[in-house]
Amino acid sequence: MRLIARFLGFIFATAAIFFVVAACAAGLVIWNFEKDLPDYTQLKNYEPKVMTRVHAGDGSLLAEYARERRLYLPSAAIPPLVKDAFISAEDKNFYHHAGVDPEGILRATLVLVQGEKHVQGASTITQQVAKNFLLTNERSFERKIKEALLAFRIEGAYSKEKILELYLNEIYLGLGNYGVAAAALNYFGKSVNELTVAQAAYLAALPKAPNNYHPFLKRERAIERRNWVIDRMVENGYVSRADGEKAKTEPLGVNPRVLSPNALSAGFFAEEVRRELNDRYGEKKLYEGGLSVRTTLDPKMQLMARRALVDGLVRYDEAHGFRGPMRHIDISQDWGVALADVPALGDVGSWRLAVVIDANENGARIGLQPRREKSGEIERERELATLASNVGLHWTRGVGSRSSLTPGDVIYVDPVDGRPGQYRLRQIPEVSGAIIAMDPYTGRVFAMVGGFSFDQSEFNRATQALRQPGSSFKPFVYATALDNGYTPSSIVLDAPIEIDQGAGLGVWRPENFEGKSSGPHTLRYGVEHSINQMTVRLARDVGMPLIAEYAKRFGIYDDLPPYLSMSLGSGETTLLRMTTAYSMLANGGKRIKPTLIDRIQDRWGHTIYRHDERICEGCDADKWENQPEPKLIDKREQVLDPLTAYQITSIMEGVIQRGTGQSIKAVGKHLAGKTGTTNEAKDLWFVGYSPDLTVGVFMGYDQPRSLGDSAQAAQYTAPIFRDFMTMALKDKPDVPFRVPPGIKLISVDARTGMRSSGSGTILEAFKPGTAPPDSYATSDASPRAQSVNPDADRVVGTGTGGLY
Repeated sequence: MRLIARFLGFIFATAAIFFVVAACAAGLVIWNFEKDLPDYTQLKNYEPKVMTRVHAGDGSLLAEYARERRLYLPSAAIPPLVKDAFISAEDKNFYHHAGVDPEGILRATLVLVQGEKHVQGASTITQQVAKNFLLTNERSFERKIKEALLAFRIEGAYSKEKILELYLNEIYLGLGNYGVAAAALNYFGKSVNELTVAQAAYLAALPKAPNNYHPFLKRERAIERRNWVIDRMVENGYVSRADGEKAKTEPLGVNPRVLSPNALSAGFFAEEVRRELNDRYGEKKLYEGGLSVRTTLDPKMQLMARRALVDGLVRYDEAHGFRGPMRHIDISQDWGVALADVPALGDVGSWRLAVVIDANENGARIGLQPRREKSGEIERERELATLASNVGLHWTRGVGSRSSLTPGDVIYVDPVDGRPGQYRLRQIPEVSGAIIAMDPYTGRVFAMVGGFSFDQSEFNRATQALRQPGSSFKPFVYATALDNGYTPSSIVLDAPIEIDQGAGLGVWRPENFEGKSSGPHTLRYGVEHSINQMTVRLARDVGMPLIAEYAKRFGIYDDLPPYLSMSLGSGETTLLRMTTAYSMLANGGKRIKPTLIDRIQDRWGHTIYRHDERICEGCDADKWENQPEPKLIDKREQVLDPLTAYQITSIMEGVIQRGTGQSIKAVGKHLAGKTGTTNEAKDLWFVGYSPDLTVGVFMGYDQPRSLGDSAQAAQYTAPIFRDFMTMALKDKPDVPFRVPPGIKLISVDARTGMRSSGSGTILEAFKPGTAPPDSYATSDASPRAQSVNPDADRVVGTGTGGLY
């Protein structure tokens, strides 16, 4: 017995010594590792990378910008079903352990030893939070020790719900999604509260290795893993067995959400917003700050603008003939595979790529580009169609509709309305252009299209292209004159004029578009018929420095050189600036700032930017106590006399009724505007407005060259304006332009500007004290018969000439 006692004592003493040594060693290890542990308290102020979301004016989602697609949800907003699914899959004892789960470690070890297919990890959710937020993904014992130590500290500092919240918002769940909110939206098009048992289980199956359970490439493994999670939920009592069995029979049902501004043909608009956000807040806040941006975009109007512009560009392009196929592919094998590899523009509406299978006298048989499945594979079926000669090839003049296409040619086609299986030939226009629609009272841009296709070119011709506005600048020359003593009936001579440009520069002789002169005319006539020689004379009399000052007030130019050629629009500006300037004419001369953004909120919902700078007096009252009604205080600068603004508006109504914009009369509404054709027709413009909508259109080649000897804005850009306004104003009442107090509408002869009550009269707008005298109405002598010598201004004057 004594021997046994001594032996037991030895064993106990040895064990005690070993225990003390092990405890000291463990303590030393813990102390050593704790020295380098990151500060876990930083989790308290954790702000995850959250994507910025951009919305259209009606609230629909337009674009998202993120490095990690994540929508952050507080724990209270995450439904129990989703929490139960992840706890069942990742950490069964989450609510019962202190950060490290001994049972889980033992269970994972047994599973590994037994060689079962579903290997279980030993890390708890708390350990994963420690790893994901504070450590690296390095696979080492050192990292695991630090992970466990941090897990204990995190459990001591934060509630279980806070830990779970951090975990469910941080984890990567495949296909670029971080956190359960973004995953639910992008996998199933649902909020987390709408997920079914099967859908929640599939998301919970992903954290271990999302790529191993890809919903399309590895569908069977994904379903197997999802069903395993459902079994764990049943086993843990979160779901009844009947509901679990039913959920296991459901398909995955993954339908990845594809969000693209192309859905609204708004690529140019969205990119302009992205640039502004980047300039205003920087890349980090744009891609990680979780901004909520409400833009001014009107989705319906955007689609109208896109359609009107594309139709106009195609109309011009097709009038100049077919240039040949895009490329040629081998069709001796499966033509669908080769055609699927040809990049296609994603924002050209119903247009599709096709390959010519065979061609004959009656047209061509074509194969349409196969669409791609969600897995990335091309569909197996091959779709054939017909390119009819009398419909699809009617515009290929100069090339020969039958000989121009050969088997293997890759072309764009567009379905013919009302003729199933029949397509017409299309081609990407070489010419480009832009269109903008704007609220003239606030500067809110409703629609912006900066070219034929954003996928083809991201260069925005509405905001980035500096082009000559040509005659569309003339209304501001005439507005300057009207604001400084002239009236719409003032007479200016339309006759040849010569300007000495200075030593060595020769004499500048501006000409009218038609190449002829017609004597003295009213200011109205000069605008309606876009007379260059009248404009130059008027500019010389008013003075180019004053015109340059007005151009700066309207924001067309920052510093217009005071050359007379600039009065004909030879300076360069953007379509956005011109459209904004016309808006100021439409709104009575008030300065506005164009904007694509109404307001911006940060991730917490605080408004950090608002475009509307008006002050609302009395809007902050707690309740109604018979106080005066709230007032909006408008402090915008008046850049032009409201009476002058109406006069030039009235004159530009005449452009559409009698002048260069007569094709627009078909809209049947009160509209005002001006065509603009530059020297050699390198740039074509039309900018105009209704009482509540301003629209600017531009057309030209990116590398400026003539659009044709006879090309005019009246032919090409005015019809685009017409088509857009027809759609945009279809259901709107015809409202006349608002006449400001003080304007007198007097019946005058449209030709002479004199008072008249006979035929050929119009209502002209005059400021107080500027109307033609009554006696003129009965005078037999026309002001044209007065001593105006048509050759008087042929004497070479001094001044500055230019391009025209």
